[in-house]
Amino acid sequence: MSSSLRQVCSKLSQMKTLVVGVGGITNGGKSTLAKFLHQKIHNSCIIAQDSYFKDDRLVPVDRNGFKQYDTLDALHMDKMMIEVYSWRRDPHSFLKKRGLIPIDSSVDDEVYVLIVEGFLIFNYRPLNELFDKRYFLEIPYEACKKRRSSRVYSPPDPPGYFDGYVWPMYLRNRREMEEITSEIVYLDGLKPKEEVLGVVYEDICQARNRLQGQN
Repeated sequence: MSSSLRQVCSKLSQMKTLVVGVGGITNGGKSTLAKFLHQKIHNSCIIAQDSYFKDDRLVPVDRNGFKQYDTLDALHMDKMMIEVYSWRRDPHSFLKKRGLIPIDSSVDDEVYVLIVEGFLIFNYRPLNELFDKRYFLEIPYEACKKRRSSRVYSPPDPPGYFDGYVWPMYLRNRREMEEITSEIVYLDGLKPKEEVLGVVYEDICQARNRLQGQN
């Protein structure tokens, strides 16, 4: 092995990483928080669970005629995990290939941060086991229903979908999530956005600083 190649391999093995999970209820502020963190944190990127929905025709229908989007079966979790593992193997190359850092940049000593955002990220055990930090945004029923009704989905929500499917599935998925892990920081999605963003950003900065301080 050449000297330059050994140096590269050594750098890769010494890279410090932090995997952050941003989960929560529909319309709770997950995407806003994830994007904010990405903008503020150097050497970071986002993998969003919503990008891995199966084609609409493959999503099953329940006995009430409602499409079952709020289940792991509606998602290509295998494809999502391929992306996550690709980042873990070499986060620097992962960022370069996606245009998030200059193509001629070299490996630096900063912590590389992966932000995984989605409504069921803590329910999928292989993914949940990878998180160093977990944040869950929650808002009450009335606020959630109001926010959901103001958004346009494709396909659109059919009449009765929120009460007949979305909210019951949220409660069910939350119970299952809490059986898997208790190491979650719950966030009040009704608090001022700047307050919520600031709390999480400060917490992650402290975690990064601890990693950078390790030999």
